[in-house]
Amino acid sequence: MENIITFTKKVFRGTQGTLLGLIILTVFFSLASPYFFSARNFINILDQVTVLGIMALGMTAVIIIGGIDLSVASILALSMMVTGWVWDAFGVPLHYACIIGIFMGSVAGLINGLLISYLRIPAFIATLAMLSAARGLANIFTDGKQIYGFPEWLTNLSVVRHFGFIPVTMLVLISLTIICWVLLKYRKEGRNLYAIGGNPEVARLSGINVKGTTIVVYTISGFLSGIAGVLLTARLNTCVPHAAFTYELDVIAAVVIGGASLNGGVGGIAGTIVGVFIIGVLRNGLNLLGFSPFVQGVVIGAVIVFAVALDTFKKKER
Repeated sequence: MENIITFTKKVFRGTQGTLLGLIILTVFFSLASPYFFSARNFINILDQVTVLGIMALGMTAVIIIGGIDLSVASILALSMMVTGWVWDAFGVPLHYACIIGIFMGSVAGLINGLLISYLRIPAFIATLAMLSAARGLANIFTDGKQIYGFPEWLTNLSVVRHFGFIPVTMLVLISLTIICWVLLKYRKEGRNLYAIGGNPEVARLSGINVKGTTIVVYTISGFLSGIAGVLLTARLNTCVPHAAFTYELDVIAAVVIGGASLNGGVGGIAGTIVGVFIIGVLRNGLNLLGFSPFVQGVVIGAVIVFAVALDTFKKKER
């Protein structure tokens, strides 16, 4: 038991404030709505944060190296539409179509990395361009139409619950979270990301391949967005080109709330996951209280400003 407690403290070290915020939000919405504190609603929250969480894992690595990826949601939509398109138009077996969709997401991420590393285009501009291009391609492939009628096994990924409450989609998030946490915490490649985010020039002089690492990080971000696109298809049982519209803001918010610094060099997987649940609880609780998506957008924006202001204050303190 003592070992479990020690391990938990190690995993969530530095995220105590974020965890406290999540607890306060949970208590508040539990008191404000009679429907919030229930097993069914908690399962709903788990379903809602899966796609966000997977994209946030990739965004964490991007922000740690001092970058930003505004294209994650558009890449998700592109991967989703490519998956549905090759299955529907060409009769490609769905499991191969899913692989092709994820591959397309990886290619989009790779292009981001190449633009940033070799053409020296600022990450904000490069990924903003990809945001527009990927969303445009998502519409072009099917002429803006949705695709539906997928085999039952795909929808079962998000419908059938193992152990009574966990679908395969959530198991995918858990598995990817563990892999990313281990890579950042214990592998040299993970430590290199922090070095690049802290000072790219010093990292280069110490022998780290800054350009190559940057390309890999953005490719992984695209890869994870591709996985998120396939899982969102399973959840919705349809492909729509406008899927995940503005999700990139929630993804960035989750990572920043989780303790990552937009200046680079700071961040972690545990904090990001807590940030993801804060966003999920916020949106779910505001929905239950009858607030419109527009109000939710204002609240999320305010939370981002607060998190960034807090990070700036901490830097001045140091």
